[in-house]
Amino acid sequence: MVHKRSPLRLVPEAVAQPTAPAASQRLGAVELVPGRVRAAVLSMAGRILERIETSYDAASATPADIDTALTETAVIFAAHELTGIGVAAAGLVDPLTGLILEVNDVPGLHGYPVTERLGELTGASVRVEHRARLQVLGDRWFGAGRGRRTFASVSTGEVLGVGVLYDGEVLAPPGGRSGAHMTVSASGERCTCGNRGCWKTVATTGWLRARAHTAGLGDRASLASLVSRGDEPAGRIVQEYAQNLALGLVNVQQLFAPGLFILHGEAREGGEGFRTVVEQRLRDAVAFAGAEQPRVLVSEAAVDDVALLGGAGLVLSYL
Repeated sequence: MVHKRSPLRLVPEAVAQPTAPAASQRLGAVELVPGRVRAAVLSMAGRILERIETSYDAASATPADIDTALTETAVIFAAHELTGIGVAAAGLVDPLTGLILEVNDVPGLHGYPVTERLGELTGASVRVEHRARLQVLGDRWFGAGRGRRTFASVSTGEVLGVGVLYDGEVLAPPGGRSGAHMTVSASGERCTCGNRGCWKTVATTGWLRARAHTAGLGDRASLASLVSRGDEPAGRIVQEYAQNLALGLVNVQQLFAPGLFILHGEAREGGEGFRTVVEQRLRDAVAFAGAEQPRVLVSEAAVDDVALLGGAGLVLSYL
């Protein structure tokens, strides 16, 4: 049986905000990723009022362990009148059924009914989407994408992915992913998904640390530490990292021409030089003279807030 669902299409900016919400109304958001569950209560304007976090062992966790982690975080919602809860989940998700279908690093999440479990715990309406795709809604409602109908929002760091808002619609086809596993090098390194040359293998923190180690720059190098060194070996790695990030984004630009790319996460540590490399690579890929020239902005939102804002945006988008 093939499940179909209506596209998540946003209404125009002038009427996008909920009408006269009660002062007591709150938005709930949950981020469920390998080894960690975060939850937050937000105002209707996207201000985080309360937050909580718990952890679990990603490799050995059973569905019962995930239940326990959700229960520990769901207590934050008990004292609030929730408009709904949006879940930003890692892996392959089915928003129609509310299931997390597959997470490579967490066998216990395969087939996990996250919306059902959270609904039982809170009594609230719960929706789920892929984490990277959701953050575009955080930017659309509360951030630099406000007022635009087409743009891309990008996770960088340990987690890599792209969410695209196209003509007011979040591109979220059933079975679709966030781009981390698009092939950028057919003969590249083996990825956690089993394939070779995924974008994830060359444009995440893991790649950065491995490359810095090989260059003799330490075992726990970060983008910030490499930028601050200011020497030639570190500079080469930073440049390569920016080019690798742009490698996947060029594919997004070629397909959807979003015009604006908002970078979240580790890219904040790269500074203006890092941002410029990514932007220039995207502009070099524009083939049509009349197309909007791509711009790259680096979000000022705290890294830990990005997925939570996306979850809140998901709730608002269905009001």
